[in-house]
Amino acid sequence: MTTEVTLPPTSASPTARQVWTRARGITLALVLLLAAAVAIAVVRSDTRHGELDPRSADPYGSRAVAELLADRGVDTRVVTTLDEATAAAGPETTLLVAVPDLLTAPQQSRLHSATAGSGGRTVLVSSGSASVERLAPGVTADPATSFDSTLSPDCDLPAARRAGTADLGGIRYTTTHLTADECYPSERLATLLRIPAPSGDGDTVLLGAPDILLNDRLDEHGNASLALQLLGSRPHLVWYLPSLADASAASEEDARGFFDLLPSGWLWGTLQLFIAAALAALWRARRLGPLVPEKLPVAIRASETVEGRARLYRKANARDRAATALRSTTRTRLAPLVGIPVSQAHAPEALLPALSAHLQGDGQSLHTLLFGPPPGDDAALIQLADHLDALEREVRRP
Repeated sequence: MTTEVTLPPTSASPTARQVWTRARGITLALVLLLAAAVAIAVVRSDTRHGELDPRSADPYGSRAVAELLADRGVDTRVVTTLDEATAAAGPETTLLVAVPDLLTAPQQSRLHSATAGSGGRTVLVSSGSASVERLAPGVTADPATSFDSTLSPDCDLPAARRAGTADLGGIRYTTTHLTADECYPSERLATLLRIPAPSGDGDTVLLGAPDILLNDRLDEHGNASLALQLLGSRPHLVWYLPSLADASAASEEDARGFFDLLPSGWLWGTLQLFIAAALAALWRARRLGPLVPEKLPVAIRASETVEGRARLYRKANARDRAATALRSTTRTRLAPLVGIPVSQAHAPEALLPALSAHLQGDGQSLHTLLFGPPPGDDAALIQLADHLDALEREVRRP
C-alpha cells in the first residue's frame, strides 16, 4: 500500500520584506545623494545667477554700479569676446575683465598687448596665478588668500583715501614695480594694486575680490565710492565677461580639453571614489587562508534532502529531470544485481538483456520503463516511481 503525503507548498523567491532589508542601505544612500545634488543645484542656481554681470539685478550681479556710473555720464558696454575687448581698448576707455582666469594663455598675452600701450585703464577682478603674470607682468598672486573682508586703504592712492574702508580681501598681490600703489593690505600684502603704465596715462588695477562691485555689498563701507572712482575715471567702460564659447579660446597652441575645464576638486574626488571602490571590492573578495573543512552543526536526514529537491522540481514543473533522476538511480542499483558493471548501467544494449534474462520478462516494457520518454503529468511521474520500485524489488527477490 502506498501512502501519499501532501507537503505544504513552499516558495524559493524572497519576500517583499527580505528584498527591502537587503536594499534599504543602497536605497538610503541613493536618496541622500539625490537630495544633496538637488540642494547644491538649487543653491547655486539661485545665488550665483548673473555673477559680476552689469545687467543683472541679482545679489551677485553688478547692475547697481552700472546705474550709478550712468548717472555720472559713464556709458557701460558688455562684451563677451576677446576681439571686442581688444578693439575697445583706448585712452578714453576703462576695460574691466571680470574673470581673467578663464582666459587661455594666448588670450591673456593678446589682451595684454592690446592694453599695455592703449593709454586707458585695465581693471582685473580676482586675477589669480593662472593669469596675473601675463596680464600684469611683475605681479605675483600669493597662494594664501586673505581671511579679512573689510580693510583700510593704508596707501596714498587718492581714490582709496577718499573711499576709506572697503570690502576687498580675497587674492593678495606682491609686485616688483617701485611706483605701484599697494592698498588695502592684509598681513602686509596688497589686495588692491595699481600699476602705472611705463608711458602715458594708462594703468592697470588689480582687485583681489569682486565684493565692491556686487549689488548686495555696494552700499556698505566705502565700496560704492571706491568702485565709482576706479571705473569712472574714463567716459567709457567696457565690461568684459570672458566666455568659453569664444572662438579665440580654441587655438591650436593652447587647446583645452574636457578634463581641463573640470575643477581640480572634482578630479581628486573621482579618484578617491575609485580608490574606495577598489578597496571595498578587495575587502569583499578577501581570502584569509585555505578553506578548512568542518563538520556541520546539524545532521540533515536524507529524506529531508529528497523532499527539498522534490519541492524544487515541482515548483519548476521539471518532471523530465525528476524522471531522469529516478531512472538513473534505479539503473545504477540494478546493474550490480544482474552482473553488469556500473559503468555500463546506462547503456540499454548491456543492461536490458541481462534484466530480461534475470526476470524472464518483456524487453520492450523494460526499455520503456528505464529509458522511455518523460511522463506527461504528476500522476504519470508517481506511477513511474512506483513501477521502478516494483522492478527493483522483483530483481532483489531471491
